[in-house]
Amino acid sequence: MADGSQNPKETFEHALAAAARAVAEDKGLEVKFTADAPGYVAGEMRVSHLPHKVRAQDVAEVRGQADSYALRHRHHDAKLHSKLAPGGAVGRAIFDAVEQARYEAIGARAMSGMKSNLAAVTERRALESGLSRPTDDEESKLASVLGLLVRERLTGAPPPENAVVAVEGQRKWLEESVGHLLDTLEDKVEDQRGLSVISRSIIAELIGDGDGDKRDRDDEDDQPDDGEGDAPDSPDGDPGEDDEGSSDGAESSEDGESETAEDEASSEAAMEEMDDSEADAGEGKHEGTIPWRPNRPLDQLPDTPFYKVFTEEYDEVLKAEELCDVEELERLRKYLDQQMAHLSGAVSKLANRLQRRLLAQQRRHWQFDLEEGILDAGRLARVVSSPTKPLSYKLESETEFKDTVVTLLLDNSGSMRGRPISIAAISADILARTLERCGVKVEILGFTTKAWKGGQSREKWLQAGRPKTPGRLNDLRHIIYKTGDAPWRRSRRNLGLMMREGLLKENIDGEALMWAHNRLIARSEERRILMVISDGAPVDDSTLSVNSGVYLENHLRQVIGWIEDRSPVELIAIGIGHDVTRYYKRAVTILDAEQLGGAMTEQLASLFEEAIPTPRRIR
Repeated sequence: MADGSQNPKETFEHALAAAARAVAEDKGLEVKFTADAPGYVAGEMRVSHLPHKVRAQDVAEVRGQADSYALRHRHHDAKLHSKLAPGGAVGRAIFDAVEQARYEAIGARAMSGMKSNLAAVTERRALESGLSRPTDDEESKLASVLGLLVRERLTGAPPPENAVVAVEGQRKWLEESVGHLLDTLEDKVEDQRGLSVISRSIIAELIGDGDGDKRDRDDEDDQPDDGEGDAPDSPDGDPGEDDEGSSDGAESSEDGESETAEDEASSEAAMEEMDDSEADAGEGKHEGTIPWRPNRPLDQLPDTPFYKVFTEEYDEVLKAEELCDVEELERLRKYLDQQMAHLSGAVSKLANRLQRRLLAQQRRHWQFDLEEGILDAGRLARVVSSPTKPLSYKLESETEFKDTVVTLLLDNSGSMRGRPISIAAISADILARTLERCGVKVEILGFTTKAWKGGQSREKWLQAGRPKTPGRLNDLRHIIYKTGDAPWRRSRRNLGLMMREGLLKENIDGEALMWAHNRLIARSEERRILMVISDGAPVDDSTLSVNSGVYLENHLRQVIGWIEDRSPVELIAIGIGHDVTRYYKRAVTILDAEQLGGAMTEQLASLFEEAIPTPRRIR
């Protein structure tokens, strides 16, 4: 029983952990609550903390996470799954989605309350996987759509509202291609091996072996046309290991049962020959909700030379204290300090190292024994001991360290929620304090939008009769957490604003980069550095739904190219789980947000140690 001294959230977590162990039938199952992405790894469940302001939907989602991981622990054999899984990325994603639908269906069919919880977390997954976002790459949605169709077959639950368009857009050809195989899943819901065999047949029917080329479809005209191309590219797979199973699975037959039996026999025989070491490589894969962001290769991005804005009437640039009262800022700052107490020490050590490097560069150096300059009083004794020797002079050598200002531009988009935004805030805070000690001024800025899916800009566009290609169609919100001239102690609490529920929305990087750049250009310092921290390419549903799918991404590339080639501002970037080296000449990508503090200090240190670049005039 929970201790009476616990607050309601702790009581809830205690009860939820006990319920998860009961569902998993394992009293020793470790259940942890985290501000980072939830997941299940090696018998350990990591479930999201409840937010500050708790809604019924939040409670249902957290319960759904716990139920899903408990059912996985009880009904899923990870070794068998890895052994039977295909090798290609798309095939593996489909295989994982079907298996997840299977073990979640076991719980949903047994308990109505669990079915509701799983429905809530399924809706959250659909949102974060990008099913509601427009894209010309239907293959990227295939695994999620197929998983929802399998869930519908096994539990009768319809797709979440935010995924209906994506599911219905692919339902027809999926039903025609693999509907007969989906019909056989009902009898295999308790049989992981048997369902895996059918799953492999589905994959062979849809994409060939692993990630090989898809077979020609007779119903291509029935697929939705996104305007960028009918057949998205897919990486080449290895066609060797599943040919037999694929060919059997691809044959059409009026007798569904006999066809399925042949598919199972041939696919299972082929899968048993897989190399165990290759299969084991997929074991222990971290699963969690990862925000969707487009990361297309640059050679696939068409040029869009003209960027325009439908209206700037509703854009805003605000100081942090204008968005939140002082008392709440203090509370949010305390919460930030509590969340990241264990990280502050590590980042502080790195910051102190950076401080030593900077101070070493700023240290005064003297040249001695010169024939002219300032008389060296320390060597006047020579006049007495050696009267014939000339007087000794000294001169101070010029330091290469120039008057410098650094701007930290932080992505405040929704995908940064949780650990990434907390680490970004605390790292920026410690770096600002460190650089201030060294005489380097620091400005901290953030960028997001005022609303999801367009806000007042979209309303104005609708009232104007929906003109075509309106350009950027959302209300910008640019936030000043710390100005370059404000002392750190006065701005410290402002960074707590990033912890505020509902602040982080969508991100339009190109305009944010120009805003931060123009603020730097207006400053008088001799050296100006702009560091961007982001976890993905620009995304705004409202803009991308009525323009090209790469409209914002192309604009970002144009802005970066202009700054790097023509501006005196030195631009560096850090990507959190996102390859920013595709855009920036000077950039680093980190896989874990916990590496952010070290990456920021190392990037700045290397930049300060380089020779001072020759200033360029803006052309």
